[in-house]
Amino acid sequence: MSALVLASVLSYLLGAIPTAIIVGKLLRGIDVRNYGSRNAGATNVWRVLGAGPALFVLAIDALKGAGAVLLIARIASDCCPWDPLTTQVICGMMAVVGHIWTVFAGFRGGKGVGTGAGVFAALAPWCVLIALVSFVAVVALTRYISAGSITAAFVLAAGLIVQRVFFPESLPVPVVVIGCAVAAVVIIKHRTNIQRLVNGTENRFGKPASATLAGKEGHRP
Repeated sequence: MSALVLASVLSYLLGAIPTAIIVGKLLRGIDVRNYGSRNAGATNVWRVLGAGPALFVLAIDALKGAGAVLLIARIASDCCPWDPLTTQVICGMMAVVGHIWTVFAGFRGGKGVGTGAGVFAALAPWCVLIALVSFVAVVALTRYISAGSITAAFVLAAGLIVQRVFFPESLPVPVVVIGCAVAAVVIIKHRTNIQRLVNGTENRFGKPASATLAGKEGHRP
């Protein structure tokens, strides 16, 4: 039990590393949460700092989730009698919680998309691949990254359920339950984006980074 608690704490701390904030500080000496959407995630880094830093942030955020599942959980499984999959699911969930509510930045982190993708890339890669395709398709058609993220969360949850129904031996119930829970949290974290999409005030993908950095915007894209 103590090994599982330690693994949960370590997974939370790994997920809580505020990649977007660190990159903003190192590159421009700014807190990205003061610009653009005020969110500490890859999308806002893209808007504020450009494509290169954003892709780096996305990769590291995904690795945080995968690392909690594949490394921290594996070490814990060797030290405690818990089912290895249960340990992986708990560690992955804690990494996402850490990313969204990071102790290192006043509990104001990202929306969990990148870290959640890393978690389920390790647990259910085919579902993540389908969700990724849906994300790219929606963004390409609408140029709304928020719409792509929300759609991908829905598709991930639906994919997990479908895989469980038709191939139950390939996907245990805990993965489906946590996957649906993480998808729900991601969608809830996008609630202001949903409202702006409904109102027609959501910013489209592709706005130059220089325009965002020129000053703190009063709106949240």
